[in-house]
Amino acid sequence: MTDHRTQVDDLIAEYQRSRDQLAEVHRALAAIRESATSPCGVVTATVSAQGVLTALHLRDDAYRVYRPAELAAVILRTTAAADAQAANAASHAVTPVLPQGTDPEALLNGTADLRQEEITPPVEEESYENVAWLEPDAGRP
Repeated sequence: MTDHRTQVDDLIAEYQRSRDQLAEVHRALAAIRESATSPCGVVTATVSAQGVLTALHLRDDAYRVYRPAELAAVILRTTAAADAQAANAASHAVTPVLPQGTDPEALLNGTADLRQEEITPPVEEESYENVAWLEPDAGRP
């Protein structure tokens, strides 16, 4: 009877260690905030581990330095850079709890157990099914 009780106690202790480690990973992921600043210094973007933009700072003269479309492009590039840093930090946060050989980036992207052909969206072929070819202006919008 004592051996079984010891095994149960060991299993419960291992479960608690695993649960505590998982909670620590969740806390680490929740705390991730990575910032990137554009090379020109006009834009600073901060992104969470989930890729959520949590802060965006524009220098006071941003609208004088860039036209709206150019500023939007700088914001997108800077946010993408911050997102890449946050994804890297998230990969490092989850690595300690993953089995050996597991790709943390693929796991976080939700593609860890998928083959490339399952990830790549299928190419839709153009359909001519509903085109009236015999009418004037056929096929024109």
